[in-house]
Amino acid sequence: MKFNDTSINTDERFTIGIEAVSGTYYVSIHVNNRLVDYDEYYEISKESYELFLKDPSAALIFVERCKARQEDESLMFKPGADRGVAT
Repeated sequence: MKFNDTSINTDERFTIGIEAVSGTYYVSIHVNNRLVDYDEYYEISKESYELFLKDPSAALIFVERCKARQEDESLMFKPGADRGVAT
């Protein structure tokens, strides 16, 4: 998989982008556990992608839901036993 970030929000620590091979739209958030820092990727629709690029406040609402683990059904990769915490 090749993740191409379209928009990077350094203050809130999330990105919006398109995975190059599949064309899947995503939002990623930074997380860490006791061993490593990594990103969690959440699949979004094309409509959400376009909205989030135009309206960062809408993206932030989604990101906060991801951080609270309320969007886990959209995770592109299911977390392991030592799931990280959003930073």
